Amino acid sequence: MLQTGVRHPSVERMSRPSRGPPISRTVTSVASEHRVELEELVEESRERVARSLRGRDRWATGIGAVGFLVAAIPLALLAPTSRSPSIGVVALLVISYALASRVEFEIGAGSAIPTQLVFVPMLFVLPARVVPLCVALALVLGALPELRRSRMHGDRLLVQLVSSWHALGPAVVVVAAGEPAASLSAWPVVVLALAAQFGLDFVTAAVRTCVVYRVNPRELVSAMASVYAVDAVLTPVGFAIAIATVDEPGASILGLPLVALLAVFARERQRRIDNVLELGHAYRGTAFLLGDVVEADDAYTGSHSHDVVELSLAVADTLGVSPRERRHTEFVSLLHDVGKIRIPNEIINKPGPLTPEERTVIETHTIEGEKLLDKVGGLLGEVGRIVRSCHERHDGNGYPDGLAGDQIPAVARIVSACDAYHAMTTDRPYRAALSTDEALAELRQGSGSQFDPRVVDALFDVVSRERP
Repeated sequence: MLQTGVRHPSVERMSRPSRGPPISRTVTSVASEHRVELEELVEESRERVARSLRGRDRWATGIGAVGFLVAAIPLALLAPTSRSPSIGVVALLVISYALASRVEFEIGAGSAIPTQLVFVPMLFVLPARVVPLCVALALVLGALPELRRSRMHGDRLLVQLVSSWHALGPAVVVVAAGEPAASLSAWPVVVLALAAQFGLDFVTAAVRTCVVYRVNPRELVSAMASVYAVDAVLTPVGFAIAIATVDEPGASILGLPLVALLAVFARERQRRIDNVLELGHAYRGTAFLLGDVVEADDAYTGSHSHDVVELSLAVADTLGVSPRERRHTEFVSLLHDVGKIRIPNEIINKPGPLTPEERTVIETHTIEGEKLLDKVGGLLGEVGRIVRSCHERHDGNGYPDGLAGDQIPAVARIVSACDAYHAMTTDRPYRAALSTDEALAELRQGSGSQFDPRVVDALFDVVSRERP
C-alpha cells in the first residue's frame, strides 16, 4: 500500500504551474532530472511529517479518519464470520504488521512498505470483518517509535487511520466470498481483494490531495504506480504464507525474516538518499558562499546576481522547465558573474565607456567563471559550463564561443534575458536606470537577435504579473 501515514503523497512540486512546453529537454538528462525531483520530494516529505496538520490538511485528515471508523466499526460488528482465532494469533499478526509497517522504501514522496506479507495472511486467518481495525491498530503501534523520537507530530496519528482505508475493500471482498480457506483455488478472491485495495487506497489518497493541494488526481497515477507495483509483487508471497497457515495459524509470521531482509535494504537506500541530500546541501552552500564572495568583491555585482535569481526562477517556471533545469537556473543566475572577481575593479566600476582592450578583458569573465566552478566540480562544474554561455546571443554574435539559437543552453538563454533586464532597470555609474517600459521595449527590440523570443515572452508575462 501507499504508506500515507509516514510519507503521504506530496504534490506541491507536481502542482508548480507550467505555462508552456520546456524550451530544452534532452534524452540524456532524463535520469538526472528524475533524481533531482526525487531528492526534492523526499526532503519535502520528511520535513512535513514532523509538522502538525494544518488548515485543509487537518480537516481532510480528520474527516478521513472519522469516515474510516464509521465504516470499519459496523463492518466488525455486523458482518458474519466463521473464524475464531486465538487472542495470541491476533496479537501476533498485529505486531507483525506493525513491524512490517516500519520498513519503508522511500519512493518520491511516498513509501512502499512490505505489509502485504502480513496483510494477505490476515485476510485468511482472522475474521475478515476485524482486519481493517487490526490494520489501524498496527499502523498506530508502528508509528509510536517515531512519535517518541519527535520525528512525527502527534496529530499525525490520525493519518494512520486514513491510511487504513486500503484494508476495507479487501475485507469486504473476503466477507462477500464467504471467507474461503487459503488455497490455490482462492486466487480469484485474492485478485479481487488486491483490486479493491488499490482502488480504495487510490480514491482516498486522491480525494485528500485534491482537497488539500488542489491537484488533479490523474497527476497521482505515476507517483503511486511504483508503490502499488511493490504490493502486487509481494501479494503472491503473502498468499503463499497464508496457505501455509491453514494447518498452523502461527505460520503467518513466516514472512518476518523476509521483512527483516527488506529492512536491511531499506536502511541502505535511506543512507544513499541521505548522502545525496547532504551533497545537494553542500553544493547549495558552496554556491551561496561564492555569491557572498562576489558581493564582498563588488557590491553591485553581488546584489545584482541575487536579484536575478528570483526573476530567472519565475521565468523558468513560466516556461515549464524540468526540475534539473530549474535547479541549474537558480545556481547559474546566482553565479553568472562569479568570474568578475578575476577582473580588475577599475574596469568593472569604470564610469565611462570601455576601451576595446578593456572590453576584451571583461568578456573573459564567463570563461574565468567556468574555470572557478570547474575546480569545485560535480553540480557546480555543470553550472560553470552554462555560466560560460550566459553572454551568447541568439543570432550567434555573442561571446565567448559564438553559439546561436538552440546551441545556447536553455538556462543560459533565461539568465541572459533576466540579467539584461535587471541591469537596464538598475542605476550604474555610467548611466541612470531605465523605466520598466523602456527596459521591456529594449528586450522586445532584441528578441530574435540578442535574446530567445520565447524567453522574452515569458519575461514579459512575469513582469506583467508583478506590476501593480
